[in-house]
Amino acid sequence: MNRIVLFLATNIAVLVVISILFSVFGLGRIADANGLDLQALLVMSAVIGFTGAIISLLISKPMAKWQTGAHVITSPTTAEERWLMQAVEKLSAHAGIKTPEVAIYDGEPNAFATGAFKNSALVAVSTGLLQSMNHEEVEAVLAHEVAHVANGDMVTMTLIQGVLNTFVVFLSRLVGYIVDKQLNKDGNGQGIGYFVTSLVCQILFGILASIIVAWFSRQREFRADAGAAGYMGESNSMISALATLGRVDPGELPKTIQASGISDRPGFMTLFSTHPPIEARIAALRNLQAKPSAGAPDAV
Repeated sequence: MNRIVLFLATNIAVLVVISILFSVFGLGRIADANGLDLQALLVMSAVIGFTGAIISLLISKPMAKWQTGAHVITSPTTAEERWLMQAVEKLSAHAGIKTPEVAIYDGEPNAFATGAFKNSALVAVSTGLLQSMNHEEVEAVLAHEVAHVANGDMVTMTLIQGVLNTFVVFLSRLVGYIVDKQLNKDGNGQGIGYFVTSLVCQILFGILASIIVAWFSRQREFRADAGAAGYMGESNSMISALATLGRVDPGELPKTIQASGISDRPGFMTLFSTHPPIEARIAALRNLQAKPSAGAPDAV
């Protein structure tokens, strides 16, 4: 529950902080003598909505390294590190992307991919994952993360978050203006009623937006699983890796990269989960096995 609250609070806090800055510097005016300026409101909403999402994307890789303490492999010193590098190189060539940085971090079984651009990404696995899986399963997990990179999932999720943030800001201020005009018909619609109502609506609409973002994230997990099966040339390794993850407690990732991990802790608030249930992912892969021409999806 604390993880979900923090995830929601982080997204909402970014919108609130940027909104406050706009108000402090006098950039948040949405009305004039002629009434509500919808065009100005939409432009302001888009700036606020996309700014936080884009900044988060651009700093995602260094932040992920710092938050997890990941050690990037530059010159492999062990057989395991050499194998990891070779596996990611092979999978990246198959996916048609430049080999991402490869890193290992201390933690329970999990892995993630992050980065603003396909050809300068980061793929990291935990020590717990390496200890709990055989090479075929680890390679399938790496293939899943490479599929995230090749599919442009980090950029896609940023754009989705930005669009939803824009609607959150736009609708919350629109409702605030309407409420304030009802309370003070002689005012300009930006009195105390506007600020209180828009803040409350921004929080409520932000929660709804988080549900939509989580739904998109779950769909892209299915796509990354299918991509891993395509890169591996078979689905059994990915199915086995998922089954192993289903038997262990996955390591919790920082909120900024949680959606790009291989697994997530299931909870009773499934609407906010970034990953589908393990059972559903395995079932989707088994359905893929039944199709005569299963392969890796095209990158987007």
